[in-house]
Amino acid sequence: MLLLQDIESQSRKFAFDLPHREESKFTWEGVLFTILDMRLLAALGEVKEILNYPSNVTSVPGAQPWVRGVANVRGSLMPIFDLQEYLGGSSISIGRKTRVLVIEHEGLFAGLMVGDVFGMRHFDEELRIQKQETTDQINRYVTGAYDVDGDQYPILSMHMLAEDPEFQVVAA
Repeated sequence: MLLLQDIESQSRKFAFDLPHREESKFTWEGVLFTILDMRLLAALGEVKEILNYPSNVTSVPGAQPWVRGVANVRGSLMPIFDLQEYLGGSSISIGRKTRVLVIEHEGLFAGLMVGDVFGMRHFDEELRIQKQETTDQINRYVTGAYDVDGDQYPILSMHMLAEDPEFQVVAA
């Protein structure tokens, strides 16, 4: 018995402490993009895919001006909408930075054309702030924002956009 106590004493004397357990922080993931000269976020779970602007987009006669047309994306026809123009801005000029955010929600499969995408970002939930005031057209789709070192990034809900009856009516 004394031998076991001696071994235990020696082991404790030379043992390393276990690493301190850090509390895990909750993070939110989103896609950072630009429209209307603003940087906005969309929840990562609401964006199915990010594409370059398709090379062959066929226009749709009698559609709203913000409907750019339809494109064949891997065998599926996808309508392409100019998100900036829909939200009251000027039409996006197609360039090498132009991207399409693909959304699919409650039967709506569409590509939303944006000026640029800066990729996926992670934000600590502690940095989330209440709904930030933006332009009237965007404000109805904003669900909150993240404040990072004084820069605020509004969160644009793609699901709210897809469910909006005004957005669903594409006929002019």
